[in-house]
Amino acid sequence: MKKTVQIFSMLLIALTVMVSCKKDTDPADRDFFVGTYKGSVSYRSGQNTITSSDGKVTVSKVGETYNFYFGNNIPDITGVKFEKKGDNSYVSIGSGLTGISIDASNLTIRVAKDSQFWTADCTR
Repeated sequence: MKKTVQIFSMLLIALTVMVSCKKDTDPADRDFFVGTYKGSVSYRSGQNTITSSDGKVTVSKVGETYNFYFGNNIPDITGVKFEKKGDNSYVSIGSGLTGISIDASNLTIRVAKDSQFWTADCTR
C-alpha cells in the first residue's frame, strides 16, 4: 500500500511540474500593440479634411485582422492584416490597406483607399 501511495504521489508531482512549466512566448505573439496610441492624426476625403494634433487611435484585434478606431469623427479602418517585419514590429499587407506600421510603442499610418487618405504619427 505504501508503494502505491508513493508512486501516485510521484505521478502527481510530475504532472504538476509539466502543467506549470510552459513554453516561453515571444512578446510579439501577445499582441502588445493592441491598445490606444495618441498623437497627430488626419483624414481627407474630397474637400473634407480633419486634422488633430492631440488625436487618438485605438487598435483592436478580431480573429486574424486588426481594426483602427479614430476619434475626431475620422472614419475607422477595419479588417487590416499584418506581417512581421524585423523584431516585434509589423506592417500592413493586402489590397488598399498598406501603409500602416506598428510596434509596442509607435503607430504610423499612411493609407490611401477609395479617394480617402488617413495619416497618423502616434505613440503610447
